[in-house]
Amino acid sequence: MPYAGGSSDESEDGGVDLDGDVDMRPKKRARRNPHASTSIVTPGETVTDDPQWMRGHGTFVAAASTEIVATVAGTIQKTNKLVSVRPLRARYTPEIGDLVVGRIIEVQSRRWRVDVGAPLLAALPLSAINLPGGILRKRTETDELQIRTFFSEGDLLVCEVQSLFQDGSASLHTRSLRYGKLRNGVFISVTGTGGGGGGGVVRSRRQVWTVDAAHAGGRIDVILGVNGYIWISKHVEAEAAAETSISRIEESTSSRVYSSQNDEIGPETRREIARIRGVITALVESGLRVDEDLVMRGYEAAVDMDVEEEGLASDYLGGERGKRLVKMMTGKS
Repeated sequence: MPYAGGSSDESEDGGVDLDGDVDMRPKKRARRNPHASTSIVTPGETVTDDPQWMRGHGTFVAAASTEIVATVAGTIQKTNKLVSVRPLRARYTPEIGDLVVGRIIEVQSRRWRVDVGAPLLAALPLSAINLPGGILRKRTETDELQIRTFFSEGDLLVCEVQSLFQDGSASLHTRSLRYGKLRNGVFISVTGTGGGGGGGVVRSRRQVWTVDAAHAGGRIDVILGVNGYIWISKHVEAEAAAETSISRIEESTSSRVYSSQNDEIGPETRREIARIRGVITALVESGLRVDEDLVMRGYEAAVDMDVEEEGLASDYLGGERGKRLVKMMTGKS
């Protein structure tokens, strides 16, 4: 026999007394203020229902509705009357002129496919590299047969975005003495310009520079790829760099440029490479940008910490020591 007693309130709650319990029924979605650019929204959350705003990337407007709903988790960005959501984590979006670090994924007949952290693999044509000996000529079938002698699967290289295809993928080139195969170092992957969290590598005046390391560590090269891929390596002097003019760049390109054999690296240099890597990791964990200024300030602070705390434990720059390092370089108490 059905239960006929109880009040209407009890029947709505299923006959259970909810006094003192937490109300688990869903509430109306909160509306965010689009003027607050620091607001963080989640997918499905209403950004605004004001019809004066136009939707941008990372948002969606349902049919017969004025509500702009977020489709990704990120921060609200506004430009005039355009509101968009910049994702907290996103793939790198290539732009012409970007300096990037990539890894060879596939070798094809006349090009390489390169992973640069973008949604699509980038292309490095055989015609966009310098041939050994500096010969300026059209690439032949012989070059295609020897394509793996230049780059093979797994090789790391630094290059530049030369152009973009209609689908958004990038075409790369290494026709400069600054670019080419990477050796004698360590690779790091952090957040690139495509991300919206505020930290990671950003576009800056210089993406490549040389550090005069402390403790007899020699000179160390740092390459900050705009795509978030970083390379830290022992500095190798270019052959006959002083005698090379702009019109004779390719003539200085020797087969050693495409060598995969690492040089001998001393323990002092290895330790300083690891120290710079620890500084970059501490910056990323603290949500700070990674550029030449902050990396150098962090490295100097790390050297000072090493002097104050002599011992093997001072080599590690993670955890509480990483937080202390960031406080020292930013001046925050």
